[in-house]
Parts: sequence; C-alpha cells; structure tokens
Amino acid sequence: MMKRVKAIVSYDGTNFSGYQVQPNKRTVQGELQRALAVLHKAGEWHATGSGRTDAGVHSLGQTIHFDTPLSIPEERWHLALNSLLPEDIVVRSAAFVDGSFHARFDAVGKMYVYRLWTGSEKNVFTRNYVGHIPGTLSYNNMLAAARHLTGTHDFTSFSSPKTSVEDKVRKIYSIHIDQQQDEWEFQFIGSGFLYQMVRILTGTLVHVGTGALSPADIPVILAGKNRSLAGPTAPGNGLYLTKVFYHPDDLHRETAAVKKKFK
Repeated sequence: MMKRVKAIVSYDGTNFSGYQVQPNKRTVQGELQRALAVLHKAGEWHATGSGRTDAGVHSLGQTIHFDTPLSIPEERWHLALNSLLPEDIVVRSAAFVDGSFHARFDAVGKMYVYRLWTGSEKNVFTRNYVGHIPGTLSYNNMLAAARHLTGTHDFTSFSSPKTSVEDKVRKIYSIHIDQQQDEWEFQFIGSGFLYQMVRILTGTLVHVGTGALSPADIPVILAGKNRSLAGPTAPGNGLYLTKVFYHPDDLHRETAAVKKKFK
C-alpha cells in the first residue's frame, strides 16, 4: 500500500542550480529523487516541494512530499534518506500524512530571511551565505517603507517578468529588520511569494536605505505594476526559506510572536 511522507529539508544552496530538476544541472530535487530511487531499488520517484528556490538560495525548512510502498518506520525515514544524500542536504524530519496532503498547494504561508552584509569589503568566510551590498543604510527609512509593503497588494512590480503566475496579489503579514553593525537581517512572512519577490523586496528596501528611493515611493511602485519601478534583485546567496506553514493558526502564531519580539 502506498503511503505519503512529508519531510522537512535543509540545504546549502551554494552548489545547486536551485530546487527544481533541470537537465544536466545539479539540483536539490534531483538529489532527493536519486536517493529515493536508490531506496526503492528501481523506477523514478518524485519529491514535490513547497516551491522552487533559485540557484544559491538556501533552506532551513523546505517541505516536500513523496509516496512510497516501503515499510520503513516513520521515525527512520529521515535517517534512511540522509544516509544517501550529499552533505549539503539534510532531511530534518519525516512523518506519514494523509494521502491528500500536497506540499505546494496546501501551504498557507511561508517565512523567508534575507541576510545582508554592508561592509565595504566582502567577507570571505560568509560570501556564500550572506548577500553583499556595501553602503550605509537608514533603518528608519527602511522600516517606514516596509510598513507600506505589509498587507494585501498586487506585487507585479516586485516579481520577475519571467513569472508565469497571472494572479500577483499576495498578503505580507510582517516584515522585520534587524541590524548588528554591518550585518542586517530582513524577515518576511506572507501568504506566498512570487518568483524572486523576496529578493526584489530586499533590493528595494536597501535602495530606500541608501536614499536612492524614499518610503513615499513604495505606494507609487505598487500602483505602477511595473518591475522597472522597483529596486534591484538582491543576490540569491543571502536568501533562506526558513519555514512553510500549513495551518492558519501556526501562521498567525508565528506572526504574532515575531511582532512581539521586535516591538
């Protein structure tokens, strides 16, 4: 009898061409499916993710699902997969779920974190894990801009023209910004995010921080529905998919906890 497994996966995106399988390229999905094929000793096995991440983007909480006829106990699935996966992918947990569960379509929200270094020189030790945009940023101006972005909006201006999604309305529950000298962290919680949306949001906030844009420009950019109006796309290496939510209560609880932390 086929069983459906839900798994939480972390990966270092440095040496991957993203999550989704691509011909002749190393991808996270490709490595997961290779491990599943070895376990099943035959055939092709599909690991469906909550969404794709781009080349260089990392994950602390990508959620996947796959079906299996194997009798491996629930508590040993992560061990079985990790024994066959490369060192830059780790299955953190795995559990049996209802056969109707879908890692992508059942998601009600996601949390991303973007880590940024603004020092004049690139940090050689963190270059693969922190975006580098040198300069001095205004925390207050970026915070004011973030308030304009929070809520339900058409984010056409903040998505890649390559996206095939027609409905570009999304809800951002919270954006929080933290600073430790030249290290910045931008946290986004939303109902979902368009292709490259978080990186474009980050790049736009940084432009506000440098003075290239003002907080008052954000409503104009949103209304314009034109990618050329927003800031640049921040480098992929600073982005982390940290959590995928499947229950509204969990999403709202996390949002409330974050707001309380940064209050």
